[in-house]
Amino acid sequence: MKMGSEIPCCKLPLIDLSKPGLNPGTPEWDSARDQVKQALEKYGCFEAFFDKVPPETRKAILDATEELYDLPSEIKRKNIYDTPFPGYFGDYPLTPLYESMAMLDAVKLSDIESFINVYYPEGNPSICQKLHRYAVQASELDKMVRRMVLENLGVEKYFEEHMETTKCLLRVMKFKGPHIKENKKLGLVPHTDKEFITILYHNHVSGLEVQIKDGTWISVERNSPDSFIVMFGDSFYAWTNGRCHSPRHQVMMTGDETRYTVGMFSIPKGGYTIKAPDELVDEEHPLLFKPFDFEKFLKFYATEAGNSAYSPLHAYCGL
Repeated sequence: MKMGSEIPCCKLPLIDLSKPGLNPGTPEWDSARDQVKQALEKYGCFEAFFDKVPPETRKAILDATEELYDLPSEIKRKNIYDTPFPGYFGDYPLTPLYESMAMLDAVKLSDIESFINVYYPEGNPSICQKLHRYAVQASELDKMVRRMVLENLGVEKYFEEHMETTKCLLRVMKFKGPHIKENKKLGLVPHTDKEFITILYHNHVSGLEVQIKDGTWISVERNSPDSFIVMFGDSFYAWTNGRCHSPRHQVMMTGDETRYTVGMFSIPKGGYTIKAPDELVDEEHPLLFKPFDFEKFLKFYATEAGNSAYSPLHAYCGL
């Protein structure tokens, strides 16, 4: 894989999911759904307009992210979870430019407050409201895309189950500028996301690089500063029995500006077994993965064996 300036810049397919009349069963819905299908087949991700997250919410979430990262390091490190990946992450030698904070079940205001109160013992209602409002509004985009995917696969009967067995993890991320103008420096290592769907929103600083389905790496340049990147993760790849590509991606930084990114991840709830529906398994599409528990998969990923595997999903439960 090439990690330097040789990776070509590319714009992902841009899909307008804000058109009037975009409701299931309408021609507008069917057209957008087909665009989502085509984007997934080639890229595993796409760029989306979605006006249910208005400009004031987008600005507020970036302001909240910057405010959190202005806290002293000793305060940020106080947020620790028993399970892998929520809480604070930083000071890792391999990715010194990267920090992240993540909170589980972010559509619940009480969960946001529990997270924030570790940093602000007397509470911070303003920042809680900013984070919660974004999570609730962005979750509507997640819901729309998942419905479209299941319809495309002819398994829309599982939609309600899909929604009831997942929750939203909200991660706010900071990538420091490396203060170099030409050669890129690693911000985040190549990886696939582990959940169902990732929705990314970031400030004006670029850096995302994606490996599309044919193996080509591209440097993603957004069509619009108001759009979101929608990306599919390993859990959806397994659940759809390989129909939804889960792309490897990384962040490469140049210059002296900081990249702030907000990621919302739809993750399976504890105890839910990820298993491809029978309708998606046949002679042409044999079963790729054994049924697995998401939290156990995350714990494997946190081990040396899981972290070093090119595809932790295949290493954990591949057939």
